[in-house]
Amino acid sequence: MVRKFRRPPGNLDDLTPRQIVEELDRYVIGQRDAKRMVAIALRNRWRRQQLNPDLRDEVIPKNIIMIGPTGVGKTEIARRLAKLAHAPFLKVEASKFTEVGYVGRDVESIIRDLTELGVAIVKADHTEKVQQKAEELGEERLLDLLLPPMSPKLTVGASDDTGQPTPPSAQESYDATRSKLRLQLREGKLDHRSVEVEVKERGLPIGVISNAAGMEELESGLRDMLGGLFPGKKKKRVMKVPEALKHLTQDEAQKLIDMDEVTRDAITKVEETGIVFLDEIDKIAGRERNLGPDVSREGVQRDLLPIVEGSTINTKYGSVRTDHILFIAAGAFHVAKPSDLIPELQGRFPIRVELEPLSKQDLVRILTEPRNALVTQYQALLRTEGVTLDFTQDGLEEIASTAVQVNDQTENIGARRLFTIMERLLEQILFEAPELNEQKVLVDAQYVKDRLRKIVKDQDLSRFIL
Repeated sequence: MVRKFRRPPGNLDDLTPRQIVEELDRYVIGQRDAKRMVAIALRNRWRRQQLNPDLRDEVIPKNIIMIGPTGVGKTEIARRLAKLAHAPFLKVEASKFTEVGYVGRDVESIIRDLTELGVAIVKADHTEKVQQKAEELGEERLLDLLLPPMSPKLTVGASDDTGQPTPPSAQESYDATRSKLRLQLREGKLDHRSVEVEVKERGLPIGVISNAAGMEELESGLRDMLGGLFPGKKKKRVMKVPEALKHLTQDEAQKLIDMDEVTRDAITKVEETGIVFLDEIDKIAGRERNLGPDVSREGVQRDLLPIVEGSTINTKYGSVRTDHILFIAAGAFHVAKPSDLIPELQGRFPIRVELEPLSKQDLVRILTEPRNALVTQYQALLRTEGVTLDFTQDGLEEIASTAVQVNDQTENIGARRLFTIMERLLEQILFEAPELNEQKVLVDAQYVKDRLRKIVKDQDLSRFIL
């Protein structure tokens, strides 16, 4: 039976594929087909969880290959999808891996890295649940540093040197002082004070063994295994009160978290909801035709095959099954074709979707519509200097036209061209903003032409600048 994990708030349980696409539309312009495919894949995960355990294990994810030029939104779709699902998400470049025996990383490190991300996500969720309790305990520890507890000899009911009980006034005075300090701490009146806090140093006599494939996992494993043999030294550091409170709260939160439960939940989360984005899959496509760097292309595909097909990978947190991890591959496929992949790997990516090149109108929408739109970012940045930046419609269209023109004349890098153009366009304003004194700057078509005319006209120059 598949282990179930507690779903975090704001999960996809209530989102239909149509609503998932609408959420993606807030960040990615166009590419309707790709959004529909990933929305269906994500919704199928929820559907699978509703099945009987016997059938649930038999339903495998339908992995996707996105085909399209750079800068059209392939990575952004996958990243936003994972964020929406609150799922462990790892983006890797297929070209950085090589088959065993050649310089490069072992493909199994993909799952190890994904598991690390899963542990971090679950640990953050568990920390949030105990945060209030940790803050209370951290505050008490900080107050103990500011006002050390009374000596046992001075507590109520204890006897002094003469054998007479200590009067309750001493305890009452201590409690009143502590309450006053607590109030001052919460009001920020003690932020200027410093305290001495004991911190742990975790030092191990192990250096970097090698950068060869798999060695980073070996080194990490040795550190964890030998950590108990070399307990961290404790030393005292002087901190300001806010920093000390943060440190003590984090320390208390670590004590309240059950790491065994975190690990179990994280492994389940990775196995059931993990997403791996394999970029540049086209770089390892193609048969071996010559010697040199290309010799390991097909080898990488064969090493990837067991992971995509479903296998068990050993990590420092335990064994992780990859049967139900969703793999989304992407590539421009200018030279190679998806059919150049080995047949076994092709069969594990049954869904293929082609992303469309961006038109001028798409670029205009990218500048203004998404939540993280470039125009919005630059307006917010300059507003910090008191400068108001306004774009006219014809100015936006001129920026988009320039991006299309430069993409046609040089390399087509899609929407990423807008980053370089906007920087060149606003370079003078960004430099002089502190001296503009609450001015309003209007960016219209003529302004864009004046700033970019020389660069666009000189193709050789634009190759280096844009």
